[in-house]
Amino acid sequence: MLIVRRYKVRKEERGLLFRDREFARVLGPGTHWVFDPLYETRVDVLSVRDVWLKHKDLDVLAKSGALGKEAEVLNLADHERALVFVDGRFEAVLKPGLYALWKVFRDVRVEVLDATKVRFVSEKLHAVLGNPTAGAALDVFTVEADHVGLFYRDGKHEATLAPDTYAFWKGVGKFRLAIVDLREQVLDIAGQEIMTADKVTLRMNAVVTFRVADALKATSTVEEPKQALYRDAQLALRAVVGTRELDALLQNKDGVAENLANLVRSRAAAFGVEVVSLGIRDVILPGEMKELLNKVTEAKKAAEASLITRREETAAMRSQANTAKILEGNPTLMRLRELEVLEKVTAKAKLNLVLGDKGLADTVVKIV
Repeated sequence: MLIVRRYKVRKEERGLLFRDREFARVLGPGTHWVFDPLYETRVDVLSVRDVWLKHKDLDVLAKSGALGKEAEVLNLADHERALVFVDGRFEAVLKPGLYALWKVFRDVRVEVLDATKVRFVSEKLHAVLGNPTAGAALDVFTVEADHVGLFYRDGKHEATLAPDTYAFWKGVGKFRLAIVDLREQVLDIAGQEIMTADKVTLRMNAVVTFRVADALKATSTVEEPKQALYRDAQLALRAVVGTRELDALLQNKDGVAENLANLVRSRAAAFGVEVVSLGIRDVILPGEMKELLNKVTEAKKAAEASLITRREETAAMRSQANTAKILEGNPTLMRLRELEVLEKVTAKAKLNLVLGDKGLADTVVKIV
């Protein structure tokens, strides 16, 4: 008795015929009669409406070539990646491995890329990065405005990247992206004990405004530009303050700050940093020195006040002497002066007055 088995494959399906567990052929749409006296055949029916052909024996199917033009077979090596577009829209990023995609009902396009270049460049970058599959294959970095990115591959600088979004393939080489801030920054130089030329110990705080002028130089010359600037500013403070006496330092802080800025600026330029400004914020003296300076200041002010008082007294006495000379030579003016005095006295007291021919000095006056 002949045993024939019937298999029905619809137009949106394909059948994979296996005989004795070995792949035999692909069954297209229609009815298929298969001679199977020993019940050794089976047909796995797959939908071609789904782009992704998934089967446990995919390697056998791909090697057989039986899929023909109806499927795109990809066998990506370790250095290869692929971008899949379905009906003009980005579908997925493929890492190394074996893949098959049905092209029967959908427009499928595949771009195979060489990942050894590390950096992924594509017009569809943002569409690719928006896909969930991108995270497993790509490292994404964003260089913000007023920043630059320094791209190093195998320890060598390859490119300086302007503000934008960048992607790099994972697992295909050693790379590093250093993002450098080009904006102005403020650095506080904490107080440190410094001895002046006249052996006075003080603490000085400064503030430095700076920006990175050469990003590559700043990252390749020193390990950390900000820390290097901090160190050089402290050394410059010691160098400038140590050559000045305390009085000169306190009287000309602006000049000290300018000298300090020039010194720090020349040092910072060596590692790609531009010093915009430097100012002295605080000069902190020891307690006993503060007390001594306060006493000196108090003594100076007291001496100045005493001098002013003596000057005023001298001026007043000189004025009185001049007035006396004028009155001595003019009796009428003297009498008028006496009357002015009487007018002031009568305003506040009861007065009995006897006038004679002489002046008030010779007149008996009784004030009640």
